[in-house]
Amino acid sequence: MHELGLVFEMAKVIEEALVDENVEAVDTVVMEIGEISSVVPHYFESCFPAARERPLLRDAKLEMNIIPAVGRCRNCGVTFPIVENKGYCPDCGSFDKELLSGREFNIKEVRVR
Repeated sequence: MHELGLVFEMAKVIEEALVDENVEAVDTVVMEIGEISSVVPHYFESCFPAARERPLLRDAKLEMNIIPAVGRCRNCGVTFPIVENKGYCPDCGSFDKELLSGREFNIKEVRVR
């Protein structure tokens, strides 16, 4: 489970970004996690309390936005949800696609007090 390491890295990045901002505490961390990224949202959420060991994140809450995996068929140009269609274009049946979204893992927003 690499999610624990990702939680520690996320906390470090947030602290480094806020070091000179005179922030009292982080209220909420909003993450973007792609549907087909290597991050399992449930595991990330279960590891998030480890971030609260850092004073700035002691009372922080976690919000996760799951970004759908979307592809564009290289055969016919149709844009489609990848997971829902098991990777195949719903129009022509091709498996050849360009990934448009779904692998994200980003700190989208940090709300502070």
